Amino acid sequence: MSIVLDREKRQIHAPLFKPDVVFFEPQALEYPLGKQLWEHYQQQSDTPVRMTTSHNQVRGIEGDSGSPEWYRNAKRTLVIGVKRSLKFETSKPSAEYAIPLATGCMGHCHYCYLNTNVGTRPYIRIYVNLDEIFAQASKYMNERAPEITRFEAACTSDPVGIEHISGSLKKTIEFFGQQELGHLRFVTKFAHVDPLLDAKHNGRTRFRFSVNADYVVDQFEPGTSPLQDRIEAARKVAEAGYPLGFLCAPLYRFDGWQEGYERLFQKLSAALPPASVTDLTFELIQHRFTKVARNLILTRYPKTKLEMDETKRQYKWGKYGRGKYVYKKDEALELHQHLKRLINEYFPQAEIAYFT
Repeated sequence: MSIVLDREKRQIHAPLFKPDVVFFEPQALEYPLGKQLWEHYQQQSDTPVRMTTSHNQVRGIEGDSGSPEWYRNAKRTLVIGVKRSLKFETSKPSAEYAIPLATGCMGHCHYCYLNTNVGTRPYIRIYVNLDEIFAQASKYMNERAPEITRFEAACTSDPVGIEHISGSLKKTIEFFGQQELGHLRFVTKFAHVDPLLDAKHNGRTRFRFSVNADYVVDQFEPGTSPLQDRIEAARKVAEAGYPLGFLCAPLYRFDGWQEGYERLFQKLSAALPPASVTDLTFELIQHRFTKVARNLILTRYPKTKLEMDETKRQYKWGKYGRGKYVYKKDEALELHQHLKRLINEYFPQAEIAYFT
């Protein structure tokens, strides 16, 4: 797979995802998108196509199950399936519900919660029964009427990273563009936004980018678009009239973190002068991990520099009696106050949606 080098910055620009192998559920061929993708991959002589009885039980990925080799190969595997369970998960504080367009991501962010959420199924799944998914979203909107219901499309995947394959995100944006009671939200680490710029969003989709200090992007986010590419993509999105947002996550305390985050906001401000962005939000999430996640991360990325020392953290209880390790209160407060100051200085018109 080719890569493009920026001669000045020597950055590696993330190419469009191309799977090494594609699996299809038989039922997926009963849907227009499934048929379209089947015909497409039948014509790709360099991409093996196989069948699987279920997108939850894909066999035949090379390597010993659970090994780093198997994990890497799984992240290069695409599965075309049908989303059978149409009970949407909640997605607080980002939205009321998660809308399930896909599962899995081709990026290799060391800290990502998908390490545990997708467990032993890290391959990328695209769901083709969009009309059924949209019908279920309509039911949720009707139940909460006359309140607006927000749907998050990036809880279990990065839909921008596979949009060139599925086209599902643009269809979803235009579906919500027609809804009086529904808004769509998603976040991405990929800059491949051009197919979405002419979507008829009608201001009902908030297009968010995950951004971070250079140290975090360089050390912990391989396989994603470089920061400057994301910022340039954000500029395009703002010019296309989308409500824009930035997810600063995970906020991470490294040597020089204060200056690192200041440089991030200098770059954002240079590309997006405050006067050019009238509807802007920031979401702030500090780094956290669980014991299960730490063990998986160390298995999959044994050379990671990600700090996960339990003795340096405090335990924060969550729902269902499970919790995670977060920064101690004084360190978390320092992070929050520093980011709040930067946002107020560089984007005084922006809303800070939450810090967690």
